[in-house]
Amino acid sequence: MSQAALLKPAKQPAPARRRFTLKEYHWLVQQGFFREDRVELIGGEIVHMAPTGPEHSISTDRIARYLVMLLSGKPYYVRIQNPLTIGEHEPVPDVAVVPGSPEDYRQAHPSSALLVIEVADTSLEYDRTVKASLYASAGIPEYWVVNLVERRLEVYREPTSPAPEAPFNALYRSLRIYHLEETVSPLFAPEVSVKVGELIR
Repeated sequence: MSQAALLKPAKQPAPARRRFTLKEYHWLVQQGFFREDRVELIGGEIVHMAPTGPEHSISTDRIARYLVMLLSGKPYYVRIQNPLTIGEHEPVPDVAVVPGSPEDYRQAHPSSALLVIEVADTSLEYDRTVKASLYASAGIPEYWVVNLVERRLEVYREPTSPAPEAPFNALYRSLRIYHLEETVSPLFAPEVSVKVGELIR
């Protein structure tokens, strides 16, 4: 055997990642392990969410207030940066519209939503791929990405699976781009007209 072969280090296996169950994740949250960190459980991994800049924060608040106004008197609850429990995952979308009222979720987070909205700047590619696949896997009928980079609204519909190329084996078959001067009606409330220019300013 040559000296070069003797000196060549043996190939080491890749280190295993520690994945957490939803129960373990909830225990860590209850123990205050994350303190003020913004985290979510995706694919068994605890993901630190990107810090929100001023535009992202203001946009999220404005979108939620606008939807609350449009849906006033209707049986829907607009949640702001609160968890959804999707199987063993627990993402924290910027805005979610769920049926019912806050009192319906006193014992557990919603397990689905009528509409999920992510406000995207630095997280744009992640929201288009990982988050879109996760929400599609839960059968959430409609997912909006408020694209602050290109100043447009991306509306994803028709969740479908299997989709082996997608992170969670599901994706949305339909994508339509809406610009600032346009309006869109959510599937769950077709009588409501949402002005894209009110979502992105």
